[in-house]
Order: sequence, then structure tokens, then C-alpha cells
Amino acid sequence: MLSFRKLLLLLTIVKLVLPFLLQHPFYQPHRDEFLYLAHSYHPAWGYLEVPPMLSWLGAVTNAMGASMFWIKIWPALFGAATFYLTGLMVELLGGKRFALVLAWLPFVLGAYLRLNFLFQPGFLELFWWTVMAYALLRWQKHNHTSMLYLFGVAAGFGMLSKYTTAFFAAGIVLALLATGMRKIFLLRQFWLAAAIGMLVWLPNLWWQSAHNWPIVHHMQELQETQLRYVHPMPFLISQPLMFGTVSIVWISGLCWCAFSTSARQYRWLALMLVFVLALLILGRGKDYYALSCYPLLFAAGAMALEKWTSWKMLVMRPALIALTIAPMIPTIPLALPVWEPQKLTTYYSKTGLNKLPFFKWEDLQYHPLPQDFADMIGWQEIADMTHKQYQALPDSARRNLMIYCRSYYVAGLMSYYNHRHKWGLPEAYSDNGSFLLWMPEKYDVNSLMMIGHRMPQPGDKVFEQFANRQVLDTLSYPLAREDGTKVFLFTGANTAVNKMIEEGIREEKAIFGY
Repeated sequence: MLSFRKLLLLLTIVKLVLPFLLQHPFYQPHRDEFLYLAHSYHPAWGYLEVPPMLSWLGAVTNAMGASMFWIKIWPALFGAATFYLTGLMVELLGGKRFALVLAWLPFVLGAYLRLNFLFQPGFLELFWWTVMAYALLRWQKHNHTSMLYLFGVAAGFGMLSKYTTAFFAAGIVLALLATGMRKIFLLRQFWLAAAIGMLVWLPNLWWQSAHNWPIVHHMQELQETQLRYVHPMPFLISQPLMFGTVSIVWISGLCWCAFSTSARQYRWLALMLVFVLALLILGRGKDYYALSCYPLLFAAGAMALEKWTSWKMLVMRPALIALTIAPMIPTIPLALPVWEPQKLTTYYSKTGLNKLPFFKWEDLQYHPLPQDFADMIGWQEIADMTHKQYQALPDSARRNLMIYCRSYYVAGLMSYYNHRHKWGLPEAYSDNGSFLLWMPEKYDVNSLMMIGHRMPQPGDKVFEQFANRQVLDTLSYPLAREDGTKVFLFTGANTAVNKMIEEGIREEKAIFGY
């Protein structure tokens, strides 16, 4: 029989490999992945949307050719490392092999399966939050001062990964203050560790200050668009829904930490979740922002369930595993797109899964595919469409032509496929998101190819400086989120257009200290 550590290593390897086996090769990068890959071409200590850590990994991905494997290997690796730390926490709490298997289930059946296969800041946040939790738990168990320094460094790298790390740090501080763990604040090593964490984060903090706090502008935009529709009750209901029947593990951990007399020293774990959820609700955070809270509770719950199904009740263990896993197998196509889009939509319809909240997009309407999956199709088609229309242009139209994209993700996909296929197209520009910062200062535009959904409205002065406008092509891909994307051509620019573009970009950049 495998020892605990050998079983932990085996399950970690399975966790690493499984997403590559499940996701159908039909799918393309997610829309936001194009942005994060583009970040790496413009090294900086910060960006308008996120801190810089993801761009460091993106630089390696781009250097290796940016295939789907090199895009997905990072979330897969960090996801496997997150589970490994969770397994170590099971061991710290006294759990054995059965507890380890229970703690593994959410990483291969629940929301973590998708989170750890998207090249987005969430997988980094999950990892660093778990490092912070592991460091505190190990310090509590063994009083190793080095763990306090690990906590500080992890907090710093967490802030370099995603700013919502601040919610977790605040939740932990409040939980420690409310329990006997408050003694940690009397240790000079804790404050030195906190200073180290601030030092790690300092370059990004300085960048934010030097650019008029883009995170504030970004959060205001989110509050006015996506987050305005977030309400407390759906937020709370979705917490167990994200893990399905596997939630029995973290709920058991929450109950054990909160109410068991033998777990009095772990009350802070339960309070941590309560405080983080409360802070996210106050900040109108999305439901998945809380995903990084749960690895420690999964570890605690796995240990508790193992204890509650001791040798006198061993018959319950296979039943518990079966009752947890069986209902989740049909939901795996919700976590990752295991088939092509049309087959997925048929499956969702036949099983009734399309009635779940996961099919409600940011527009608050239900759609045939989960939004993330609809964000993984249609991009190659948009790039091919644009490339084809560019090649068909006469030399006179190609001369001094700008490719302009209404959205950051379209500019990102054009950059990605242009580099991948070595098409030699002009660089795609956008004034949306961080692409604004990369716009040139001077222009010599005679014609403009725009990729977007709609023709510019009357009053859009830059586009009114072109004598001719036409629609060259339209994407017809009903299941793609970007169905209906068009390639427009504007020709016959007058002498005022370049100055107008320069002044407009200068004004937009000035908001961020450029």
C-alpha cells in the first residue's frame, strides 16, 4: 500500500495531467488569455487590469511559441502545486490516506478543474493564498518562525498576482484578531514578515502610484458594468454550487472548525471564510473570487470526515466517495469543454444542465454555452477573416493602414495569431485596456481597418475624417460570444485625422500619467 507522501505525489501528477486529457483540442485560447500574453511583450511592473506576475509566465510561453500546451502548462503546474500544499495541510491536521483522497476531489471534479486550466490570474491567486494558509497552519502546529516569513513573501507575491489577495489578507487578520491566534501580532517576526511582503509588492505599488492608480479606474469600471449585477444571496448560493456534492468536504471542515471542541484552536479557519465572504459581498465581488478560500477548509473537512468514519464505520467510506463522485461525473463538461461546442449544447439540453446559473452570462441572459466556453471559440476565424481581407486590399489601401480593434481581446488575438503565423500584418492597436498605453504618439494613417461589432456612430469624429467606409466581412458563428464581429474598411483620410488621433490618445493616456 502506498505511503501518504507517495499517494500525494501520485494524485498530484494525475491532477497535473488530467485537464490536458479532458479539454477537447477544438478550443482556442480564452479571450482574456490573449490580453495576458500581450502583456509580456510590454514588460512593466503593472498593467491597467492586473499586476505583473502573469506577464512573466507569459514571456516564457511566447518565447516557446505560445502553443496551447505552453499557455495551459502554467495553470496546470500551479494547480498541481496547490493540491500538493493542500495534501500537506491534511497531513498537518492529522489526516491519513482517505482524507487525502477526499481533499483531492475538488481539484479534479469541481471549480478548480477549470480555474487551474485558464491562463488567468485566478490560478496564481489560488496558489499564493494556499501558501499563506499553509504557512500559518504550520507555524501554529510547529512554531517554525520561517513560516511567518513564508507567509509574508506569499502575501507579497499574491499582490503581484491579483489585487483581491488583499481580501484574503484582511480576512485572515480579522480572524486572527478574533481568536487566540491574536498572539501572533505580538511577535516582531510577524511584523518583519509583513514588511518583507510589502517590499515584494512595492514595485507594483510604486507603478500604481506613478500612473494615477489604474486599479481604482479599473474597479470603478467593473462596478459600473459587471459587478453592478452581483447580489449577496446569489453570491452565497453559488459557493456550494461551484463544487457540487464535493462541497460536503469543505462544509464539514467549516463545521468542524467552528463547533468541534477538539478544533478550538482552528476557529480562525472558519472565521477566515466568514470574513472574506463578507468583505467580498461588501465589495460586490463575483462568486468565484472566493474560490481561493477553500483549500484549507477542504483539508480540514477531509480530516474530519476521515475521523468521523473511523474503523467502526469503515463501510461508510466507499459510500461517501461514491455518493460524492457519482453526481459530479455528469457535470465534468461544465468544468471543461470536453466535446466540440455543438455536442456540448446538445448534452446540456438533454441533461437539463443548461438551466443552471452557469449559463447566465454577464448580460444576465441564458445562453447555450457557459460564457467561458463561448470565449474559447471564434478567435482563429476572426484572425483569418482579417488576414484574408488585408491580403485582398490593393497596395494603395495597405499603405499607411492602421488595424484598429474596439476591444482589448481582439487586439490581443490579432497580435497572437500574427506572431504565431508570421503573417506580417501591421500591429493591431486598441485604446481599450492596457493596449491604450502601447499606442504610438505619432501617426501617419491613410486608411483604417477596424474590427468590431458596429459601425461607428455619427459624432465619432475620427471616423468622420474618412471619405469612404464599408463592411468587408462578418463572422457567422452563433455559438461564439463574438458572433457578428465585422471587419470594416475606412479609406480616403483627410489631413486632420492624424492630429485628431494623436490628441485623443494623448488625452486618454494622460489619465494614467503618460
